[in-house]
Amino acid sequence: MTEPEQPARSQTLTTQNEPQLLPSEEELSNGLDLFGLVGVAWRGKWILLGFAVVFGAAGWFYINFMATALYTSTVRLDFQTRQEQVVDVESVLSGVSRDQAAINTELEVITSRRVLARLIERLALTEDPTFNGLAEPNPYSRRGLQWAWTEWRTGERPMMTPPDPEAMQVRLMRALQNAIVVRPIRNTYLFDILVTTNDRLKSRLLANTLAQVYIEDQVQVKFEATEFAVNWLSERVSELEADLEKRENDISDLRSRSDLISLESLEALNLRLKDLRDRLAAGRRSVDELDAHLQLLDDVTNGGDISQIGVLLGDPALTRLADRIADGDVRAQAEFDARIESIRLSTLRDQERGRTKQEALQRSFEDLTQQIAEQETDAQILSQMTRERDATTVLYETFLARLKETSVQIGLQQADSSVLSDAVSGTPVAPRRLRIQVFSIGAGLILGFSLLLLRQVMSSGFRTSNSLEAATRTPVLGQLPKLPVTQRQKLAEYLISNPTSAGAESVRNIRTSVLLSNVDKPPQVILSTSSVPGEGKTTLSIALAHNLSRMGGRVLLIEGDLRRRTLNQYFTAAENSGSLLSVISGDMSLEEAIFTDETMGLDMLLGARSSTNAADVFSSDRFRDFVEEARARYDYVVIDTPPVLVVPDTRIMGQHADAVIYSVQWNQTNRGQVTQGLRELSLVGVKVSGLVLSQVDAKGMRRYGYGRYYGSYYSYGQGYYDVKD
Repeated sequence: MTEPEQPARSQTLTTQNEPQLLPSEEELSNGLDLFGLVGVAWRGKWILLGFAVVFGAAGWFYINFMATALYTSTVRLDFQTRQEQVVDVESVLSGVSRDQAAINTELEVITSRRVLARLIERLALTEDPTFNGLAEPNPYSRRGLQWAWTEWRTGERPMMTPPDPEAMQVRLMRALQNAIVVRPIRNTYLFDILVTTNDRLKSRLLANTLAQVYIEDQVQVKFEATEFAVNWLSERVSELEADLEKRENDISDLRSRSDLISLESLEALNLRLKDLRDRLAAGRRSVDELDAHLQLLDDVTNGGDISQIGVLLGDPALTRLADRIADGDVRAQAEFDARIESIRLSTLRDQERGRTKQEALQRSFEDLTQQIAEQETDAQILSQMTRERDATTVLYETFLARLKETSVQIGLQQADSSVLSDAVSGTPVAPRRLRIQVFSIGAGLILGFSLLLLRQVMSSGFRTSNSLEAATRTPVLGQLPKLPVTQRQKLAEYLISNPTSAGAESVRNIRTSVLLSNVDKPPQVILSTSSVPGEGKTTLSIALAHNLSRMGGRVLLIEGDLRRRTLNQYFTAAENSGSLLSVISGDMSLEEAIFTDETMGLDMLLGARSSTNAADVFSSDRFRDFVEEARARYDYVVIDTPPVLVVPDTRIMGQHADAVIYSVQWNQTNRGQVTQGLRELSLVGVKVSGLVLSQVDAKGMRRYGYGRYYGSYYSYGQGYYDVKD
């Protein structure tokens, strides 16, 4: 047999030579489409029907035996928007505001504890079993069932124990709040009080009484508020009157003990102080001028320039004497000195008088300054006390006027609400039979469909060849059912004894698909692999080799999984035969190493454990030569390889194969594992010829509603094959 070219060994069922397109994780995680959801519902129609019947029956039972009939009565009230008041005291005590927030607050008052406490007292609701919690429980409720169990177990009927008064009050309040609903009517000042109980007349009585209690409460609140305002204003008026009298006395005391006559006299003192300040400044300048003159006289006396002394001192006589001295008059010098001395003595006397006057003015200035400061302090205190007295006077007069107005208002209070329509006998509101029945059936359908959908989504494997092919974009060669073989050594016997079984026929379909993958050059070396162990690839390898041998050709089955070595468990007689490693290493020839199974009609070459890495063995030239030798001696060579995701051996051996069959266990193999395994083969240029959905459970297919997808192995297939699977 001639050696086929390498490219021909990678042909797949597709006629194109392009590499396979593997789906992305997003494509694999897409949800079911609309038709898929309809299909899920149709396949589980009996489950959905069962849930609908069960939940519908539960709803009917609840309506007729468990639910308590409830009746609602409604009383309508309105807020009084126009009220005639005898005395206008709106600033002292106003009614309910007409803004929405105030109205909503008033609606909450209706269900407040204060109003409900009055309702409880008026109707003696502590004795009403509907609200005090002492009524006999419904026999089908949880408490009723507990009572029935206790009575059956002990022979005594349980009794309700009344709680303490405080707990009873809390229970009544909670029951009433649950039974009462206050609902405003939009865009109006009207509102409804709805009371729901298990009795028509009781609902009407509670609604009308609650409205009356609420109106009385409004009047009572206003009366109490007015009375409180009168008492408070009386106390404040008395306090303000005493405070005003005290402030008047304080002002009188201050005036009597202060030197301050009036603010006008204080202003006159300020004018005197300003005059003294000006005189002090003028005297200070005069003394400074005299000091300058004395300094000038000292300079002239000590030999200074005398020509300008007369001009500087403003004395014409000194100027004339200086000119005479300059002309050489001897007598003029003596007269000049005498004149200088006379001016000095006069200047000293003027300086002494000026300083004495300055000191006197300074003392007067300081005394006047102190006097003004003291009177200004008293004036400020007096002004503050006067302002406080005036403010107290205004406040006193205001409170006194409000007290008189409020005192007149006592006894004139009106309610802010009135009854517009009294309540009538309650109308039934629960149970809503049609709604509950529809809801229960709908809930059953939803729950049933959710379980069906959850079962569909939670499945990480493939249940049909269509879904497998759509997810991987790789053709499916066929489906291999789960064979009724419990022991591995029984597989060969089953294949030989049941040539017309559904399992045998499925292998024929797979064989036909593989051989027709390339019509011009049918594959000779066929490699069988999977993603992980336990997916049925070894069973497929044995069944395919046996099926090929029945065509009359020479077939060699090779165990390519050197690590696990499971083929000897299927054929115990081949335990002592040669191995693949002995042929590759040259220790034995192919004829010596093979084991021939006469019943199966094929040769097989088992694996053997070795210290050498298996990937290195399959990457060697000796393995390539071995494959070429097997091609020359056999019509078909079937290699059972390790899982792709476990070791790299399959990717290496795939380089020498003409066809690669990838087994996927039905409803078990993870989608991500299949995708990753195909991707790893594609990355090294190994093209998968097709997939096989292995270990298909026919009963499981029917249970999941996929019986029609199982094709010839379901109902109509039983007429063609000896179905023993």
